[in-house]
Parts: sequence; structure tokens; C-alpha cells
Amino acid sequence: MPSHLATPTAPRRATRQAGNAANPQRTTLVVTILCLAGTVVALQQTMVVPLLPDFPKILNTSADNASWLVTVTLLTSAVATPIVSRLADMFGKRRMMVVAMVTMVIGSVIAAVGGTLFTLLVGRAFQGLAASLIPVGISIMRDELPREKVASAVALMSATLGIGSALGLPLAGLIYESLGWQAIFWISAGIGVLLIIAVLAIVPESSVRTKGTFDVVGALLLTAALTSLLLAISKGGDWGWSSEPVILLFIGTVVFLGVWFPYELRVSQPMVDLRTSARRPVLLTNIASILVGFSMYANMLSTTQQLQLPKIGGYGFELSVVVAGLCMVPSGLAMVALAPVSAMITKRYGAKITLIVGSLVLAVAYVARVFLTGEIWMVILGATVVSMGTAIAYAAMPTLIMRSVPITETASANGLNSLLRAVGTSTMSAVVAAVLTSTVVHVGPVALPTVDAFKEVFWYAAIAALLSIGVSVFIPRLQAATKVAGSVAGVPSPERAMATAAAPIRVTEEVRTPTDDEIVVSGTVVREDLRPIRHAVVNALHINGEPADWSRADNDGHYSLVLPAPGRYLVISSADGWQPTSQVLEFADSSSAQQIRLAQRLTLSGSVQGSGRALPGALVTLTRPTGEFVVSASTAATGHYEVPLPPAGRYILTCLEPGGAASQSRQMVITGHSTVMDFSFEGSGAQTGGSRVAVP
Repeated sequence: MPSHLATPTAPRRATRQAGNAANPQRTTLVVTILCLAGTVVALQQTMVVPLLPDFPKILNTSADNASWLVTVTLLTSAVATPIVSRLADMFGKRRMMVVAMVTMVIGSVIAAVGGTLFTLLVGRAFQGLAASLIPVGISIMRDELPREKVASAVALMSATLGIGSALGLPLAGLIYESLGWQAIFWISAGIGVLLIIAVLAIVPESSVRTKGTFDVVGALLLTAALTSLLLAISKGGDWGWSSEPVILLFIGTVVFLGVWFPYELRVSQPMVDLRTSARRPVLLTNIASILVGFSMYANMLSTTQQLQLPKIGGYGFELSVVVAGLCMVPSGLAMVALAPVSAMITKRYGAKITLIVGSLVLAVAYVARVFLTGEIWMVILGATVVSMGTAIAYAAMPTLIMRSVPITETASANGLNSLLRAVGTSTMSAVVAAVLTSTVVHVGPVALPTVDAFKEVFWYAAIAALLSIGVSVFIPRLQAATKVAGSVAGVPSPERAMATAAAPIRVTEEVRTPTDDEIVVSGTVVREDLRPIRHAVVNALHINGEPADWSRADNDGHYSLVLPAPGRYLVISSADGWQPTSQVLEFADSSSAQQIRLAQRLTLSGSVQGSGRALPGALVTLTRPTGEFVVSASTAATGHYEVPLPPAGRYILTCLEPGGAASQSRQMVITGHSTVMDFSFEGSGAQTGGSRVAVP
């Protein structure tokens, strides 16, 4: 077995799974602890917002400096999410969840005891690291919960980001007014310690993981790119979008990403598997995540401002910070209530429909908010309906992601999805700041946003939600496979009809949950000479055709599969430039290691003749119609040539006779099968000859 792969302890998993199934109370407790942890870390995003007007006076600093207390948390949470998620897949999900909670406690203590802007910034940076545990918690649910509990639990865990952000405003305001600003951080630290103890005592450690070398260079490049991007977006309004720092940050983002993308495609074990992320279901879900994050955050940023604006500006309700925050409580409760509803939609109609429904509710709610602005109850109702749509949409995303990636990569894939949501929310934050500061009414020296400014923000949010629907429509749905039994000689007509009837194979839209006998198996994909084949795809199916798991081999040809039980599986293997193979393999336990050989290269080949005889030394070149050179070769003594098959597409194949007396060119289409193209030179080089396509 390859050293970079770790296997689960099957008896321990079986005992744990059996225990959870037999004890629903323990399952409920695991879900409760995970969701509480997610809510608490999400609280860190908004817990200092009610204090921002007072922090310049408390810390003897400027308002611009105080705003960094929000920005630094945004930056560290965005950077930590993909990194911690990848580490969770490699070294254990519960372990990394505890690490994230420990950073939150450390940050809270530093912020509480420091009393200076610098110590508060350091503390807030540590607190931001904890946000990474939400996608990790979702992956734990897939690994540990019974099948019937996963959908609703994942829906609730996905909603904790919105729940925590909504509840953070009123809770922080109440604590601040009653106990002082340090109490916010001390309470956060105390709750964090209790949750760490609860996680260690109740939440089991997932044994599904992929060992290997952590992609340090990829992590550093991504960190630099994200820091540049999010810093430019969040500070562009204050510094000026055309200012040198912002322009340099955007240029830095392009440069870092320009280096990071090709590096991730070359490294053996990338931090982010870009090939998997480019798969249509994953790519479209991530794009929809950006749009939903952009749309939903308008609700968080604008609602409390609407309620706090003074009436002197012609629009506003003059509510206090605490009361305005309490008005967001229905939004948080609505997200909790909608979690099981979104799970039911997913079970009945699929996660794609759930995402479309959530985005549709968002769009309708924001359009309604454009017109419902005259009363406090209208604002609260609009904000609550937006949160309902957010809960439904967020619940679908982990399911769409996890059903489309290898089981050993669920945490890192969810981490990337959470990161892209953060990019969407950060962008909306910049949009809200720009709109609310440009469309204003001046009351003495004070500039206040007008009602039209809020309406403009809501229109932008509604458009983003509609675009999310447009993207989600193209996410492929899983179709039920169909098995057709062959006819049986000698069987009477009615029985033969039944034997040949289509027998559906259940392919569920739900995330595959673990069984008592789940095993992690591994192996290598190699050529005939035993050299590894990079990035080969290995797909394991049950003998009846139902999918089990799939994997992409690393640069050393190693793959790993998480199978629901020992037994025989149909294993289909493929790689670019190789003829795919299929075989039935027996996997007895987690120590099983199967070597898969891809023996036949896909090639473009043929022969060159002149006057009926083979022409050695003829030059054959392949170019694209757009002018790019692809490959060239010379014919052997037998007049034969052979080159690796290029990617599918249109090409021009040219043959130059030895000595350069004559040449021929033909346009051809490569379709992914080995192709044979012959040339024949007769007399003075008349272009005769023919071509044929061979499919092995």
C-alpha cells in the first residue's frame, strides 16, 4: 500500500456507526455540537460591528484603523478555510476542527487582555482562522452520521454562517452595553473552551483521510492571491478604486493566480485539485456560490443601517444598535427553521432544484424589499424572507459538491466552496459601501444614505440571485441508470418480456454516507513498463452498475477509493492519451492494493509510400488550423510513423517526401480514438492516397 494513504480502522468505524444507529440521542448530540461550533465561529464575523462607532474613542485611534478589526477577520478566515480543509482531509477532520477552535480561544484571550489596537487586530486575526471549521464539520457529518440524518444536518451546518452573522449583532450589542467590550471576547473564549471539550468527548474522529505531502508552495501562493484580492475589494472604497495601492493589489492578485494555477496543475498532491474543480457540477456550483454569497450579504449589511438611520434625513427609523440587532433575530431563527425544509426538497427533487428554489426566494425577497420600505415590520419581514432563501440555497451547495468529488477530498472541496462564498460576500460589502456613500442626502455636515441607495443595493442583490438561477439550471442532475436484462432462450413470452424489461438502478442525489463495513483501498495506475501514469481516473462501480467512488491518481500514479464494503467491484480506468480499461477487482479489506495497467497508448499513425514502396525518412507534421505547431516525426525504414494522439479537435496533417520534392496536407478531426492516416506519393508528387480511422 502506498505510504501516502491512510486507511480507517474498520472495526472501530463499524462499532461507531452501529452505536450511532442504535443511539439516536448520540447522533443528535453530535449534530448539535457541530452546529453550535459553526454558529459560534460565525459570530466572530459580526461580533465587533456594534462596537465600531465606539472603538476609535476606546482605542484612541481613527475610524479607518478601527475598520481593520472587521477586515483582518475576513482575510484570515478566507485564507484559512481552504488550507485547514485540506489539512483535515490529510490529518483528521476532528483534529483540525479542534485546532480551529483553539485559535478562536487564543484570539479571544489576546483581544480581551491587550487593550490596544495592535493586540485587538492580532486577536481578531486568530478568531478569523476558526471559520474554517464549518466545511470541516460538514465533512464529518458525511463520514459519521446515518444516511437519513445527513441531509438535514448538512443543511443546518451550512446555515450556521448566516445564523451566527445574524445573531452576532444583537448579542454583541447586549453584552457591550451590560458588561463592557472585553466581556464579548471573554465570553467567546469561555464558550470556545466548552465546545472544544464537547467536540473531543462526543464527536468521533473521521478515519477517511488521504495522507501525503502538504502543498506548502500552493498554500503560500493562494494566501498571497487571496490577501491581495480581498484587501483590494474591502479597502477599495476607502483608498479609492483608482489609487496606486488598490491597483497594485489587483495586479498582484493576477500575478499570484497566474503562477498558482499552472503550479497546482503540475504538483503531485495539490492543495486545490483544479481538475476536479473544473468538472461541470463543481464549477457551476462554485460560481453559483459566489453569486448567492454576493446576494445574501446585502441583507446583513443594509438592514441594520436602514433601521438605525435618523429620520432627519427623510428616511430612517432611529432604532438603537441593540434594537436594530434584535430585529435580525427572526432572520437567524428562520434559517434554523428552514434547514429541514431544504433537506426535504433535496431528498425529493434533488440538490439542484433546492439551489434554484433558494435563489428564486432570494430574488423575489429582494424585489419585495425594493417596495417594502415604509414600516419597520416590512423591513424585518423582507430580511427574514431573504434569510429563508439563503438557508435553502446554502443547504444545497455541500450536497452538490460532495456528490461530485472523491470521498477523500470532501473537506477540501467544501473549503473551496466556502472560500468562494466569502469572495462573493466581500464583493457585496464593497458594493454596499460604494452605493451607500455615493447616493446620499446632506443634513448639515452629515451625509446620510437615501432610500434610493438601499433600493439600488437590493436590485443588485436580486440580479445576482437571478444569475445564480441561470447558472444552476446548467448543473447536471444525476439520472437513474437503467439495466436491461438480455433475453433468455426457451423462456415463454411473458417471462421473456419481464426478463428483458428495463430494471432501474438507484442512483441517489444524496451524498453517499458511510456503512459499517466501509473500507479505504488504494493502488497504482501504471504502463506496461510499470512507469506510473499521472492523473489517471479510477472509477469503482458496484457489479449492478451503481457508482461507489472515484479517484484521480497523483503524479506517482497512486489512487485511493472509499468503498462501502469489501467485495467485487467493476473498476474503470482512463487517462489522457491511453485506451481505457475495465476489470472486476476484488477488494477484501483496507489493506487491499490493486495495480491497474493501461497497456495501449492512443496514437496517430500511418504509412507513407511512393511508387508502391515504403518511404523512410519522410517528415510528418501536425499543426492546428490556427497555426500552432503540435508535433512532428519521421517515418521509419518501413515507411511507418506514429505520434501520441493529441487532444480532440481539428488539425492539419502534412507529409513531406524525403528530399523535399513534394508534400501533402490534409485537414482531419481527432475524436479521442486512435487514428490512422496514410500518404501515397506517385510520380511527380500527385496527391493520391487515402486515410482511415481505426478504433481499437
